[in-house]
Amino acid sequence: MKFLDLAKVYIRSGAGGGGAVSFRREKYIEYGGPDGGDGGRGGDVWAEAVDGLNTLIDFRYQQHFFARTGQGGMGKQRSGADGDSITLRVPVGTEILDEDEETVLADLTELGQRVLLAKGGNGGFGNLHFKSSTNQAPRRSNPGQDGVERTLWLRLKLIADAGLLGLPNAGKSTFLAAASNARPKIADYPFTTLHPNLGIVGVDDAEFVMADIPGLIAGASEGRGLGDRFLGHVERCSVLLHLVDGTSGDVAGDWRTIIDELEAYGGDLANRPRVTALNKIDALDEDERGAAKAALEAAVGGPVLAMSGVSREGLVDVLRALRAEIAEDKLRHRKAAEPEPETWHP
Repeated sequence: MKFLDLAKVYIRSGAGGGGAVSFRREKYIEYGGPDGGDGGRGGDVWAEAVDGLNTLIDFRYQQHFFARTGQGGMGKQRSGADGDSITLRVPVGTEILDEDEETVLADLTELGQRVLLAKGGNGGFGNLHFKSSTNQAPRRSNPGQDGVERTLWLRLKLIADAGLLGLPNAGKSTFLAAASNARPKIADYPFTTLHPNLGIVGVDDAEFVMADIPGLIAGASEGRGLGDRFLGHVERCSVLLHLVDGTSGDVAGDWRTIIDELEAYGGDLANRPRVTALNKIDALDEDERGAAKAALEAAVGGPVLAMSGVSREGLVDVLRALRAEIAEDKLRHRKAAEPEPETWHP
């Protein structure tokens, strides 16, 4: 299934049905009077966050969503039926933006959350509604109210507790594969990851969700490489894991490149809690490890963890550092294994 995190949709709520102009014409009834019913209400357009979806690919093949129009009123004081409403089923974490692609109308972050996107038009009054003591045979009715037509953008931001950052080939996908059951594409060339991946990571007695996004390069905020649009998928994360390639000749410069792109992206992302790790230490000897770690710590101005996604050295320490930054209520605690029942012996 192809990953799609941005989609444009066109919606229109149903118009209300028109009121009826009708009079009673029954035998033996001398003064029948008006009996035109009201029109039915048009259908609404809703959006709902549902389970089982993690992409907006469905909206690539269908972009137009129109609710049904209300039925017109009828004689014998019969009102028209209401039009059927429609619901756009979207993944949890979907933002609904106005046509300008900047104004956020709704943010569906919880399962089952619903939002009204376009309200259906009211039905018109029939001539029965206008009957009075001075106008006993009204010949007027109201047309139904028009529906609302809008152009909206759907933008998916993955729900994850921790996010992976780094330059291309910094070892992010290898780390995710080593720490979880996720199987992202891994290769020895840049931009192997072309779309975000999610994995459930376990450490000690708790589990949390980690997101891996494509690598950033210098100038990503200006559209270089794959750009910085994928940073939206780590906006909801409680903590970020910044992986720096230990085999690089300038670990401090690599670290600064990512920090500059976070600051250029804006928002609160640059101030989010971060864990910095020197990766690929399995390819370094003791002296090279010490020199690279010292240079990175001087740039960060704080402690740096050393690890390897291939040999798994230092992996648990990194996961524990991430776990410490995630709120307790967001962790998924695993149940302790129940002891096996003792076998009965005579």
